[in-house]
Amino acid sequence: MFLILGHSCSNLFLVFLVFTVTCFSSCWVLYGEQVQGGDGPHKSATLSSFIYATTVLKPYEWRYISVDLPPWFSSVTIALESSIGVDLKRIGKVSTLPMICFREGSPPLPDVYNTSLTGLVIDRISNSSFGGSQDLQMVEKCYPMQKSVSLMLTNEQIRPGIWYFGLFNGIGPLRTQSKMINRGHSYSFSGNITVEGCTNSAMLGKFCNQTISLLSCSDTYISPESGIANMTPCGGTEESCLDVAGSKVYSLDVVSIAEKIIITALNITFTQSQRSNGAINSSGHSLMCYVRHGTLPQPQLYDYSADINRSPLVIPLPRLGRWYIKILPANLSEGTSAIQEMNTTICYSLEWQVLRCPADKAGLNCTTAKYTLQTFLKRTPYVAFESYYLPISGEVSSGSASFPLGPLLSNSSDGDYTWTFFLLDIPDGAAGGNIHVRVTSEAKISGEIYARYGGFPSLSNWDYFYSNSTSNSNGSMFFKLYDASDKSVSFYIIYARGGTWSFGLRHPISNRHSSTVETTMSISLERCPEKCSLHGSCKSVLDSSGLTFYSFCDCDRLNGGFDCSVELVSSSGQVLKTHVGQMWQSISLIGSNAAALFPAYWALRHKVILANPVTS
Repeated sequence: MFLILGHSCSNLFLVFLVFTVTCFSSCWVLYGEQVQGGDGPHKSATLSSFIYATTVLKPYEWRYISVDLPPWFSSVTIALESSIGVDLKRIGKVSTLPMICFREGSPPLPDVYNTSLTGLVIDRISNSSFGGSQDLQMVEKCYPMQKSVSLMLTNEQIRPGIWYFGLFNGIGPLRTQSKMINRGHSYSFSGNITVEGCTNSAMLGKFCNQTISLLSCSDTYISPESGIANMTPCGGTEESCLDVAGSKVYSLDVVSIAEKIIITALNITFTQSQRSNGAINSSGHSLMCYVRHGTLPQPQLYDYSADINRSPLVIPLPRLGRWYIKILPANLSEGTSAIQEMNTTICYSLEWQVLRCPADKAGLNCTTAKYTLQTFLKRTPYVAFESYYLPISGEVSSGSASFPLGPLLSNSSDGDYTWTFFLLDIPDGAAGGNIHVRVTSEAKISGEIYARYGGFPSLSNWDYFYSNSTSNSNGSMFFKLYDASDKSVSFYIIYARGGTWSFGLRHPISNRHSSTVETTMSISLERCPEKCSLHGSCKSVLDSSGLTFYSFCDCDRLNGGFDCSVELVSSSGQVLKTHVGQMWQSISLIGSNAAALFPAYWALRHKVILANPVTS
């Protein structure tokens, strides 16, 4: 499924009507090419194909293109043609640079910060721009726009899910400022996107030739060697054999927040099957296990690895979703080639466990408190997907959008600090919204806040954090800090991805019931940060399905920035040199707006004279 989104449609009914008409005229393109070439177990088929007609982007306009990649996709082909090609050796102001950005899970936004250079790569976008160890949920990449963009990405490079491409004709504070006339160059683009998928659900890989064994997780399985107290395991075992030069790939679904995954190989035997009979000592060999979240692991590209012939592979605080496990034999002794010539077979029993705490507990020892937050919709007219979250607890009232922390904090730990966790779900259709976290206290705030998508955060594994005014995630691409005083903290996670988010409070141990200091917390989903700083209006664009809103600030003529917090022109009309490189653009803007008044005045005066001729 593809979504084509823009920023200039303020009338939602008109947008819905346009998208409905577009759907009737082009939906056959999306689904008319399904089931092609599926004549064998290793074949792929065209899942969807979309042609994007020529579109013109005026100065400071932008468009989003989203593509949904199902778990069984094998490749996606993206072809874009534009009327402009940026010379990489002659790049001037970044603020006027036509660029293409991409991000996993939610739309890219390259001008949250003044520099706008964090994700900009002065190079041509190519297949090698994707993949690697960088998490493209938390960052974005931007490239100068090219006349021709041709990409073919496989499921070994990128994960399934929704990917967003943003095409921008200029970024910076002026992008959201209201203007009578846009000075600058326009450019047009067109393109098509095709998604290929495997026709056999048990096959994967870019050629759909990799067999995947699905591991089921039984709640009744108990490992005889686990010895883990307080945790509830699910798991299983599977007997497997493979050639010494072969490999085997498994998939394991983590459907609820878990504390750890343990993968172990038991009863490993190396058996020589041709030149001589008998078993080979397995102590000099390794059975490598490579694990990757969302897509197939490779020996050079993985999230976790271990020699499970020597010790189990442990994944602490795993993310929700599908994990892929690749078992690859490797010899650590000197006789590698000799053993391969013997056509050695490796047999093993693979054991997997997913360890979870009880419903109200969390942590590696299940000693800290965990609360699931319930969604309460805000009664905000004409604004969709605005909500706030409260713990499902008898100690918290639903009469307010905030809740007291005192009755909820954990009071058990081996050290001076402990954790309290809060879980919440963001609707998939609200990926263009922003998570607002606020903590206020009557005394100095002594705790820290950690946030993570899809799993519990820790001191070594988090997406965003706040410790104090100087130690936090401010400056990262999608984290914006607005208040960092001793008694109050307020920050936003910009364009938060739909799914499960976990917030961990790391705080000193105290007697929560005897404390007289009132500390409250609020977590809400808002369409625009800080209500556009009261210098603009929050606009939303409806997708073609009518289920997803993407919001942005439409600022007044004096302010700009993604949240309208940047003052570009004073109330007296004085141009402010707030940002380097913006002053002359603002001068040109004012000149253009003023110049536009004279023709309008002359036409109006001429009309009045014609309507009321002077007679003597």
